[in-house]
Amino acid sequence: MESMSMTTMIMQSGDVLFLMLGAVMVFAMHAGFAFLEVGTVRKKNQVNALVKILTDWSVSTIVYFLVGFPVAYGISFLKPAKELISDAKGYDLVHFFFLLCFAACIPAIISGGIAERAKFWPQVIASAFFAGLSYPVFESFVWGQNSKLLQEIFKKTGGAEFHDYAGSVVVHSIGGWIALPAVIMLGPRLGRYLRGRSTPLPVSNIPFLALGSWILAVGWFGFNVMSAANLDKISGLVAVNSLMAMIGGVLAALVCGKNDPGFVHNGALAGLIAVCAGSDIMHPLASFAVGCIASVIFVYAFRFEQERLKIDDVLGVWPLHGLIGTWGGVAAGIFGQEFLGGMGGVSFVSQLAGSLVAVIYALANSAVVYSILKWSTGIRLHEEDEYHGADLSIHKIGAYPEEHVR
Repeated sequence: MESMSMTTMIMQSGDVLFLMLGAVMVFAMHAGFAFLEVGTVRKKNQVNALVKILTDWSVSTIVYFLVGFPVAYGISFLKPAKELISDAKGYDLVHFFFLLCFAACIPAIISGGIAERAKFWPQVIASAFFAGLSYPVFESFVWGQNSKLLQEIFKKTGGAEFHDYAGSVVVHSIGGWIALPAVIMLGPRLGRYLRGRSTPLPVSNIPFLALGSWILAVGWFGFNVMSAANLDKISGLVAVNSLMAMIGGVLAALVCGKNDPGFVHNGALAGLIAVCAGSDIMHPLASFAVGCIASVIFVYAFRFEQERLKIDDVLGVWPLHGLIGTWGGVAAGIFGQEFLGGMGGVSFVSQLAGSLVAVIYALANSAVVYSILKWSTGIRLHEEDEYHGADLSIHKIGAYPEEHVR
């Protein structure tokens, strides 16, 4: 009996450590979001990018702790500390930490689309709503306490439950589609489209952009592999599938993006986003194909968005997270099938339906929230403030203060 008790304690401690390490890896990804944006925006908006990501993370933490996690999983932390660690070594606490990192991705994704011309505090309010309520409600129906309700519908209509192992749809698609109405309502940056013609604004720092991509890619193995949530459920298949999708994304972007470093580094992310949903059920070569297709979709969708639709989505978060997240959900229903070397147990119909439900949900939430903010507080910087840059207008300091010393 004592031996069994000791074994249980060791397993519980191992699960806590396993998930905590995963949380730290995904937490580090937010530095990747920050540097990806810092490298893409102009120098006059770099400080704003860094402060936005850190502020959004902080706000997301408190609202997800108090509201979001209880909404998603029915677990409240408003109890004495002794009770918080009495069960399974405080596993629920590190589970919150891990899943918080997913919830906080929503504001981080939006940040890249609205960069360089959005007001600061209205976006903080929007981030609090999305991380604290909007995202957790959807999360509850796929992964959380209400999952039986929605999954039963998918099972009856499609023959299998909706499968999203690590969040292609729940996290990335939701974030990317939420960002789209915000980007459209804000309108393009000053000078982006002149007399109906596209005038691309150059990125400020390719090494920072690349650094952001690398940090995200490394942290992604925590994002995907640690989604097992318990040490005994860890899968080497998830790790290798993530790797194969990433390099598929890089190589495809290298070709169809014509050696453009922005496309190459975002191609890695496209592959990783697409593989999240089916990383536990696909064959590694199928994951490679999924990453390649994701990267091709991103390159051509980004060009179409910017040049034909004239939507000034600075980091291309709608094609990268929205469209590719949707592709990832659908891809799991294709490449997860046994006849393509997958584990099976998935339905194309259920995957397509679940992915489309996410699109509708995200667009509706975003349209309501940003319409209210635009009508009440306004969401765009004044023209003069935008011209001088968000760094000086909002934070009263530039990214390189010594340049202003005379």
